[in-house]
Amino acid sequence: MIDDLDLRKLDEREASEMAKLLHAIGEVGFLTVSNTGLNADHVRNVIEAYRDFFHLPDVRKKTVDMAMTGSNRGWGAPRSEQVDPKANPDFKEVFDCGFELPAGNSYAGKGLSVYAPNLWPNNPVEFQGIIRAYYIDACNVAMRVLQAIAVALGRDKLSFDRAFDTPMALLRGNYYPERPAWAGDRDFGIGAHTDYGCLTLLATDGVSGLEVRMPDNSWQPVSAAPGTFIINFGEMLEFWTAGKVKATEHRVIGGTQERISVPLFFNPSYDTNVAPPSSGKTISAGDHLTRRYNETYLHLQAT
Repeated sequence: MIDDLDLRKLDEREASEMAKLLHAIGEVGFLTVSNTGLNADHVRNVIEAYRDFFHLPDVRKKTVDMAMTGSNRGWGAPRSEQVDPKANPDFKEVFDCGFELPAGNSYAGKGLSVYAPNLWPNNPVEFQGIIRAYYIDACNVAMRVLQAIAVALGRDKLSFDRAFDTPMALLRGNYYPERPAWAGDRDFGIGAHTDYGCLTLLATDGVSGLEVRMPDNSWQPVSAAPGTFIINFGEMLEFWTAGKVKATEHRVIGGTQERISVPLFFNPSYDTNVAPPSSGKTISAGDHLTRRYNETYLHLQAT
């Protein structure tokens, strides 16, 4: 069972809601959350901005093609990623943007791909403004969820906050077209995988498609209308909590309708040590994320 939680109740540390959270993070690795302050109309506006972009002719989208860069900023064409090495490259399209380093930041000038400059299309005209504003709002929601998780695990409320002063937070628009007629059993909108980072906050247009591998090894569909968010956790948070938070495999096969989803991959600063507490080990968040990106994006594999 995938629990639905109320973020306002989590903010208030309501005991029954915190118990549901502890079950969701440790047993399933997925949950849905509502009452975040981001309402349905706001989320629909963001989704439609992405839809307008993805419906542009390819020649227009190629002006911000990430394959021309050494990073993951801008448009990713169909079959430009391969999250499951046993499957064919994913047939979805993506648009990625990330944290913009302020002037004088210590990471500036180091050439770190996780902090690469964003690439913005000229059209739709309002696209950049809508997406940048949502990025800030989504990061704030993700941080509130992490604060609740910290308390649920018996940590100080702000124990994660200190690691997110320069977040490697990546906001993505996913465009899943109708499943192509040519697709076979090794073709997916996105193949089975666990996320690489910390926490994923996913908005969707309400069209079904996402499937989660449950503890009994079955695949369970999960969907959410705009205004309700799907949350799951990545490998980094599983390390960081010594397995108390579960990174769970999921996939999108693709169906008879196009689908837009908008995940925020909320990850800490590059130099954060995400090794298990008291392990004496060091796992650099930035090194882990960079390695996993290099394994996934075909244009980075080539370099």
